[in-house]
Parts: sequence; C-alpha cells; structure tokens
Amino acid sequence: MAGSVYKVIELVGTSSDSWEDAATTAVKTAGESLRDLRIAEVIKLDMQLDDNGNVSLFRAKVSVSFKHEAGG
Repeated sequence: MAGSVYKVIELVGTSSDSWEDAATTAVKTAGESLRDLRIAEVIKLDMQLDDNGNVSLFRAKVSVSFKHEAGG
C-alpha cells in the first residue's frame, strides 16, 4: 500500500476587518504558490494595536498542510 507525505508550514495572515479574513488571506495566498493544499488550522489569533489602544490589525497564525512531491 502506497502512503502519502504532507508538508506543514505556518503562515500569518492579516486583515483590518476580522480574524476570519486574516486566516482566509493566509490560505488564499498560500494557494497561489502551493499545490494540493489539504488542511488549514488556525493556531493563534492576535491583534495589533495603535497608539491609542485601538485594534488596527487582526492577525491569524495558520498551519497549512500540502502534499509533498518527491524530487523537488
């Protein structure tokens, strides 16, 4: 029986609107250069604050797996 191997990377997506948009940005951007994405898992959420303590940016750290192809 042949098995498969998957590579896992971590990405940080950002959005001025929401954590959901930040995570989606990370996955969509990864999909532009990686083939055969399999799983995306949000592993950390945080926010960047401005000088007045207001949220200026939502950030989502995402773990993404994709099928590893031998020889590359």
